[in-house]
Amino acid sequence: MKQVRVGCSGWMYDDWRGRLYPEREPKRRWLELYAQRFDTVEVNSTFYRLARREGVAGWVAQTPMGFVFSVKASRYLTHIRRLGRIEEGIKRFYEPLEPLIDSGRLGPVLWQLPENFHRDDERLHGWLELLDSAPSTLHTIEFRHPSWFVPEVMDALRAHGVALTIGDHPKRPFQTYEATAPWRFVRFHYGARGRVGNYSVSEIIEWARRISRWLREEDVYAYFNNDWNSYAPANARELLRQLGVRAYPLSEPARGRRGSRSAPRSPRGRGPRGSAAPSRRG
Repeated sequence: MKQVRVGCSGWMYDDWRGRLYPEREPKRRWLELYAQRFDTVEVNSTFYRLARREGVAGWVAQTPMGFVFSVKASRYLTHIRRLGRIEEGIKRFYEPLEPLIDSGRLGPVLWQLPENFHRDDERLHGWLELLDSAPSTLHTIEFRHPSWFVPEVMDALRAHGVALTIGDHPKRPFQTYEATAPWRFVRFHYGARGRVGNYSVSEIIEWARRISRWLREEDVYAYFNNDWNSYAPANARELLRQLGVRAYPLSEPARGRRGSRSAPRSPRGRGPRGSAAPSRRG
């Protein structure tokens, strides 16, 4: 049996206060508290801006040995440069991550392409060649246009040991579960059967069965990106429970003035029929 790591896409969400984090805990302790419940996190802030070395060193100091950070590649590399002429950009991206590399805490690097980025074999192969000279770590790529899901692209990923990201969202039925590396990377964006993107228990049971089959031969990294209404930590905990992995209990949900929960918040631009507005944490 291989190893599974389950966590969330980020940890700094205000509506997790009173659910994942006690009401009065300061935000500076949230990563430490998060790491008491999960053994991995996907860092999305690196998509929007370069990390600061001292900040990254702080991540290492606040988490226990064995805790792993998956890191999302800069949108400058994926959305602006679109994988072209990014040699210097890759160097700048990795430099502040050295505390993670030196401590052995850097997990997979996620390269998420935009929805309007169609298949481009020249750029794909150029990027794959650049990875051979990048710091030694795992890489995974998330395609959001159906043109990429062809055998030639999968073979290219397989030749370089890059994992196809499995991005689960009802708006992307073209997503496949094909293995292109000896490990898997799953991003849970939006549940199909739960309320407002929450994953239903039946969905999570199905995923637990699928992941259990993969674990016979492959390591699995899985992250819940449906952070609104504290769905992500609750769904991650349920997946761990279904997999038979110890999960720490969440705090009791915060209550309204009359003791009732507030209505679920709908994520901007995330619903299967929602706005096309870009997600702040996608």
